[in-house]
Amino acid sequence: MNNQIYYKAQIRLNLIIVSFTIVGIIFMLTTPSEPGSLQAEGLENLKFYTVLSNVFCGIVSLIYVFFILAGRDTAKLSSFKLAAVCGVAITFAVVAFFFGPLYGYPQFYKRGNLFFHLLEPVLAMAEFIIIRRKPIPFRYTLIASVPTLLYGIGYMLNILINGIGGPWPYTNDFYAFLSWGWPVGILIFCGITLTAFAAACLFRFISNKRAI
Repeated sequence: MNNQIYYKAQIRLNLIIVSFTIVGIIFMLTTPSEPGSLQAEGLENLKFYTVLSNVFCGIVSLIYVFFILAGRDTAKLSSFKLAAVCGVAITFAVVAFFFGPLYGYPQFYKRGNLFFHLLEPVLAMAEFIIIRRKPIPFRYTLIASVPTLLYGIGYMLNILINGIGGPWPYTNDFYAFLSWGWPVGILIFCGITLTAFAAACLFRFISNKRAI
């Protein structure tokens, strides 16, 4: 790819990711909660992994654009880029292959959820694959798994301390992972964390095959 075209492609793709994040946040802050859609009221949406992962991805993409425009080495952001793409990949996969089949797809792909469950994750994954980078060290795959692990620990601790709560939207088990009991819930989060690590390894492998 011509260097000038490649330079512009990096900026444009990341700016689109940033714009998707902004639009998704606006929807989340201004539209009412809807049962079964993984959407709450206002800032309460920040309790969702699906929202946090997309916001993190948008912030990393914005910083990435600043690095490009300032002529700085974007390789310094590789661990953050990998963590961001893994987060939105987990979001995409959980909705597409877990919640969708269980509860139906329509409510998960409208309004802000359309951006955070589909458009931004797909674009972020495509951007990570398309843009060539310097080789990514293996240790970055472990770093990329940490946000998912910390979220799972926080999710479980919140329920241990405050209880499961009442029905939606007052439940603390808003992902319903404990519907089958604590052992299954813990296994689900362990599985998701391992999936984040596997995703990081996969994206690293693809990136390094095309490394600069």
